[in-house]
Amino acid sequence: MNMISNLLTWRRNSIIILIILLALIILNFYGLYTNRFYFFKPDNYIFPLLSSAHFLYLYVIWFKITEGELPDPKMRNLEYALYVIMIVYFFKIYDSALVLNGTSEYQEHIMPATFVPIGTITLVLYCLLPLFTLMSFWHRKQHIGQYNFENYNDNLNIWQ
Repeated sequence: MNMISNLLTWRRNSIIILIILLALIILNFYGLYTNRFYFFKPDNYIFPLLSSAHFLYLYVIWFKITEGELPDPKMRNLEYALYVIMIVYFFKIYDSALVLNGTSEYQEHIMPATFVPIGTITLVLYCLLPLFTLMSFWHRKQHIGQYNFENYNDNLNIWQ
């Protein structure tokens, strides 16, 4: 794990997650079957709203590591919310794989030339997102510390 953490530092990991999230937000509005963007479908706004918690977590990680702060209960709650949001990420992996494997169902229909490449990119990005998210949890544990709030007031040094 140390070799991976040397190659994938917390900053690189955060930047990669940021790029993946931004790309997936854009691809979330893209219709694979029609080769168009749909901005007026309410379903397309679920992933961007959920990913806002991920953006907030990336900011908190960045701030806590650069300032050398200890973890707090709000950060813990945000990380626990990301555990729940990761269930949505896994559903999106399943949904993207289902859509991508649906090409055999529509053999007689004309599919856009971008169907397979964009579908594959979307599926790969959705698969990478939970992996890099788990890596950010590991970086949080290494650089910020574990969530130990039983003696939180004893470890608090206000004169620092």
